[in-house]
Amino acid sequence: MKEKKTSLVAFSTQKGGAGKTVLTVLIAGYFHYVKGYNVGVIDCDPPQFSTYNMRSRDRKIATTIDHYKLMAFNQLKTLNKKPYPILQSSPADAIFAAEKMIEESPEKLDILFFDLPGTLNSEGVIKTLSMIDFIITPITADRMVLQSSLEFASLINDNVISTGKSNIQGLYLIWNKVDARERTDLYDTFNTLIGELGLQILKTTIPDRKRFRHELTEEVRPVFRSTLFPVDKQLIKDTNLDLLADEIEELIKLKADGEER
Repeated sequence: MKEKKTSLVAFSTQKGGAGKTVLTVLIAGYFHYVKGYNVGVIDCDPPQFSTYNMRSRDRKIATTIDHYKLMAFNQLKTLNKKPYPILQSSPADAIFAAEKMIEESPEKLDILFFDLPGTLNSEGVIKTLSMIDFIITPITADRMVLQSSLEFASLINDNVISTGKSNIQGLYLIWNKVDARERTDLYDTFNTLIGELGLQILKTTIPDRKRFRHELTEEVRPVFRSTLFPVDKQLIKDTNLDLLADEIEELIKLKADGEER
């Protein structure tokens, strides 16, 4: 049987604040530490390199605080998995960096996530996006964010995917930071508009929760956002991150028919 190639996935949009980096970290961790896949991340969002720098902060805390030292030891002992690798790259060289990571990985990588710049004007962004398998664009009910995100998705859909010359197998929008107080008819109206634009939207929605802002700190408490540890089992409740991971897993067909993880 032919070995399944590594799936390339990007949470990508051209509007800052939509949550692409947060979702990248949380979903990469869920796939790697909870679902048991071998994951890598290419951080090609200079100059901040948010994901790469979060790993540096996480490592500093995890090697100085006894509680997190023990967590890391137990995780390695239980899962027999090291933290997923993160490589820095320019947007233009992101696919080269991905190929390098895949080639040098001691384990076959199942999925690579890309954290790309929040603008299509950065050199190499569109070319890199055209070589990625699946693009997931976070959207929010903020009209400016929504307009910018829809323009981004429509541009990729109409000028890249429609040419038939890209590797993109699917582009999907996902409602992020959903406020339970918002009127449901507002989202129904937006969903109708999205459908009229010929764009697809994931079934899973991600609610607005303060815990999404919580990184690993020297204060010992249940982990939420970290590159070294999965989301705490109690904190993942009511976030829909598990449902999103399940939907992405099905979408990109990571599992063969009948295969269990």
